[in-house]
Amino acid sequence: MSHFKIRKTPDQTLRHGEANAAIQPRPGRSAGTRAPDRAALLAVGFLAMAMLAFALFAHGCSPNNTSPDSPRAQTMNGFDVSNSAVPLDEIHRGGPPRDGIPALTDPEFIGADGAHGLRDDDRVLGVFRNGVAKAYPLGIMNYHEVVNDLFGAEPIAVTYCPLCFTGIAFQAEQPDGSRRTFGVSGLLYNSDVLLYDRETESLWSQIAARAITGPLRGETLEMVPLANTTWEAWHAEHPDTRVLSRDTDYARNYDHDPYAAYAEDEALMFPVRFRMQAMHPKTPVLGVRIGDHARAYPFAEFPETGRHRVEDTLGGEVITLDVDADAQTGRVFDSRGEELTSLIAFWFAWFAFHPETERYTGDPPAVPIEDGV
Repeated sequence: MSHFKIRKTPDQTLRHGEANAAIQPRPGRSAGTRAPDRAALLAVGFLAMAMLAFALFAHGCSPNNTSPDSPRAQTMNGFDVSNSAVPLDEIHRGGPPRDGIPALTDPEFIGADGAHGLRDDDRVLGVFRNGVAKAYPLGIMNYHEVVNDLFGAEPIAVTYCPLCFTGIAFQAEQPDGSRRTFGVSGLLYNSDVLLYDRETESLWSQIAARAITGPLRGETLEMVPLANTTWEAWHAEHPDTRVLSRDTDYARNYDHDPYAAYAEDEALMFPVRFRMQAMHPKTPVLGVRIGDHARAYPFAEFPETGRHRVEDTLGGEVITLDVDADAQTGRVFDSRGEELTSLIAFWFAWFAFHPETERYTGDPPAVPIEDGV
């Protein structure tokens, strides 16, 4: 079942972060190690239980105290998660260790004329900010997931989770005016990448745009407009765009998409908190949220080609969707013509974070947009 145009090559089998890290087998006991006798094990066991009971009594806690605010140290991939805002059993190790998927910081960019490796239907994340347009090809983002960048003097973090098909850009200036930089933790929540900031090592949910552990737990990030679109569409709108260079100092085959087969498969690699089998879980949707109201607009509900407009109401507010079916992208505006934050994601990812969401099924109908309108 194909939802958007993906070029496939033979043997494109997905292993999350396959080009970035190798998972070493857990070492076992050597053949020559002598097993302790039962009496010794029992003695050690009783001693350990006594010590544990004393420690629990001294600290006034019970063995079942697994509260996110528990003072006991708990770590995952080297991150202190003892104050996690989400259940720890819902945070999963993705495979690569911390920074096993290497973020890029202040990478090189080239002009559009030099982007010879990009084809019209290749997908890019596009950001226009402070009069500067930049394109981040997904072929590169698949292997790095975070670019710590500057638009003029403004720090912006461009992020991508290939498991969720979510590209999100964040304002990355700290309250004191200094720059906040992000890395890839190697951990996932709802199958979505958990970023971490290098300054405090707090873990941040990409889709929720919120810190879930660490000193900054509960704080949010400000999203900035980003287009998840094709190179053809972005280049047509921004002919002077700069393009993220493949010269990243990392040996990666940016022509190989390890997630191509995954995008077609109904199976998920990691558990999510909420699921709804209303449609193929990897169906791309345009998600919109206003206050406590959310709605997903599957691209499959729009005509296969051309641009279309939908006038709709969400949370008591009139919104307008401008959808480009050819590029499988869209933008959302309020009644004043101001662009609203929206997100292109796989259906399962949108629903996992917005279980209250409504789903657009073609009503109100999409109206064709004439060229230049």
